[in-house]
Parts: sequence; structure tokens; C-alpha cells
Amino acid sequence: MPADLKTMPLPPVEESSSTPQGAHKLSSLPILILNVHEHCNCRCLMCDIWQRKDGRELDLSSFARHRNSLLQLGVRQVVLTGGEPLLHRNFGELCSFLRDCGVRITLLTTGLLLMKRADIVADGVDEVIVSIDGPEEIHDRIRRVNGAYRLIQDGIRAVRGRNARMPFLGRSTIQKANHHLLRKTVSASKLLALDSISFLAADVTSQAFNRELVWPGEKQMQIALERHEVDALDNEINALVLENSDDMRSRYIVESPAKLRGISRRFREYLGDLSPVSPRCNAPWVSAVLEVDGSVRPCFFHKKIGSTAAQDLEQAINSEEAQQFRATLDVNTNAVCQRCVCSLQLQPKETPS
Repeated sequence: MPADLKTMPLPPVEESSSTPQGAHKLSSLPILILNVHEHCNCRCLMCDIWQRKDGRELDLSSFARHRNSLLQLGVRQVVLTGGEPLLHRNFGELCSFLRDCGVRITLLTTGLLLMKRADIVADGVDEVIVSIDGPEEIHDRIRRVNGAYRLIQDGIRAVRGRNARMPFLGRSTIQKANHHLLRKTVSASKLLALDSISFLAADVTSQAFNRELVWPGEKQMQIALERHEVDALDNEINALVLENSDDMRSRYIVESPAKLRGISRRFREYLGDLSPVSPRCNAPWVSAVLEVDGSVRPCFFHKKIGSTAAQDLEQAINSEEAQQFRATLDVNTNAVCQRCVCSLQLQPKETPS
């Protein structure tokens, strides 16, 4: 999802008496998260996407029929994700189509193809969010790609050689292999000339990211932290806040100290030491995830609530199932929301970023 997922109240929805709590029919959709390609060029331990046998990609002719929906819903930002979006054979054409629709384009990428596709990225998107898992050796080990960090570095230089003002934002997922290296991750992001760095906890309990089933406990503990490791994370966060105070004030480090400590809390909740608490989130009311096959989700973690196979996007996000989901969803008590590591809170008039 977008790099800085902000906090804000729900935007207005059209109320109906068709359900006890009122059906939630959306008249606007500020953010669309678009799954562009189902395969990935990394082999990360914390994700199963790369294990997909077929690498389906978004069909542009099929997606183009949603142009009126994009305009009528007032979509302001499209986040290109995957898999790896830059694997799409017609990535440039997709960006041109979205630009014609007047949206801001955010690219989520592993960074491995930035150099090869520098011209298209420089001309086609408005900002790039790059996954960075730590200093060079750790990043390459987690991604299980030799030279991955250097490819990101060369790619950023290539894109900025064509578009010097291109924003590059870093996103780091905290897990067992890097929980003690937040300060070094910040240093590594500066060596890459990233404009900011953001942290979040690894997700180990959902079926997101191509997991056919929830991971068994043994697999989860390859990523999640043990108690002594959470203690080490707490110490690392405290040191980061103390030693990188200028980066905190300037928001080069996106999260506040309180939000960073919330990451540690997530791991303690996983261990059963604390009761899970849902983040503030209005994602189902301000955004949607559109999969390659046309499935529509309210976010990465909840199940499908509609499909564009036989409908346009506006009809799909306002299907009976989708409206019923939003009408009955209590974020505070929902078990999926309580385990969420990545939430969205968008003010009605706030520009997504």
C-alpha cells in the first residue's frame, strides 16, 4: 500500500435502509490499488508471490473499459503493485492510460528492473516506493537475489538521470532477519538517495500475498520475533529515536516514535503477551484493490467483495456483497483488522501520498 498510510475519519457514504446498519454505497474512491503483474523477480522468505507457477498480467484492453468508473469515482491515485509491476510487457501503455485519466501514479517495486526500464519509469509515474530490507548484505539475503541492493542503487541513478525530481520512497518490513538493524537500514536508504524511509511489521497471520492457507506456526516463526528479539527491537527503536532525532523531525523517517513502538507491539500481540488492537483505518471506504483476474478486495487482507469480470469497477465496488461488507464491518472488533500491519486512514479532502 501507499508508503505513508495516514489517519483520518470516514468520508461521507450514501445511506440506505436495506440493512440494519445502512448499506455503504461509495460515490468516490480516492485510491485504487492495481495488481499489475502476478509474478515477482525476488524470492523473499516473507512472501509466496514468487512461487506462482504462472505470471498473469493485467489485460490493458479489459482494464480500459473502466475509464468511466475511474472518472466518475474521482480516483486520484492509482498504486501499481504486484508481484512486480515492471514485469508487465506494456507498462508504459498502462501509465499513459492512467495519465489520460488524470490520476497520480505510484509505483511499488522491488527496484530490480528500474535501470532497464528507466525511461518508462521516469516519464510514466509520479513517485516510486522501493522495498529496502536493510544494509546491502542483509537486503540481498532477505530478497535472495545477489546484487539486489546494487540494482536498486543503479536504477535510482538511471531514473533520476532522466527525471531529477522523481521522488523515491523507501519501505522496510521488519522481521527476524533485520529487527536489530533499523539504524543501519536508515543509513542504507540514505546511500540509495531515498527521500524517506518507512517501517512496518511483517505480516505472518493472513492469507495475503499468495498464501493459499495461513502459514503453519513453524513457517511463521521464520519471520516473526521471539520475546528476546522483540526486546532487541524495542532497544533498537529507542536508539533510532535518540540518534536520528533530526530524521524524525524532518519525517525522513516517516513514522513517529509512537508508531514505531506500535510495530513492536504487533509482535508482542502475535506472541500473546498483549491483546490485539485494530489500527484506525477507513480503507474499505476510500480505496479498493483490483486483482489481475478482476477480483475486488477492500484491502490486501480481506476477502474478495466483488468482481469486474462482468461489471465495471463502479458496479463491482458497490455490489450487494461489497455494500453488506462495509455496512457490517466493525474495524475495532474484526479479527482480520486486529492483526493488520498496514492500515489506511484518509481524510475526505486529503491528497493521497
